[in-house]
Amino acid sequence: MLEDYLKLVWAYLKIGLFGFGGGYAMLSLIQREVVDSGWITSQMFTDIVAISQMTPGPIGINSATYIGYVVTGSVLGSIVTTLTVVLPPFILTLIAAHYIERHRQSPFIKGAFMGLRPVVVGLIASAALLLMNSENFGYEVSERIITISICVASFCIVYFTRIHPIVVIILAGLTGLLIF
Repeated sequence: MLEDYLKLVWAYLKIGLFGFGGGYAMLSLIQREVVDSGWITSQMFTDIVAISQMTPGPIGINSATYIGYVVTGSVLGSIVTTLTVVLPPFILTLIAAHYIERHRQSPFIKGAFMGLRPVVVGLIASAALLLMNSENFGYEVSERIITISICVASFCIVYFTRIHPIVVIILAGLTGLLIF
């Protein structure tokens, strides 16, 4: 039992320390730590991502809470993993904010941000590719055509109209419910 907690702390400490760029950017790291370790299946991971997008809070925190509960079977596991994933970036942000504010005009700071921005975009793109799997788009050709159509329609509605994303999520869920 204690071994499970220690493994969770170690996994989410790495996620918290090296999960730069926010939730989408850290998806591949979360997936590597929790699916490859056998704590959850790939299907459960994609379900967590979907649920995390519909519930308040960042995906890293939502996944930590859920995985902590699944692995340990207790609320304490959820609390431990949630605190483990939140505490390192909180401390690093406090330190970085202090340093960046004092040295805002430094060529070092400007250069670091110029290097970090494209990395974050790349990590988010990698998360998009990570989620393009059979669990999200179906196993059968007909399922894939329908789910890709829902994906493209959702993107177009959000990108080209002023319809709120929550409305699009609800409509996509209802569409899936009716079709599948």
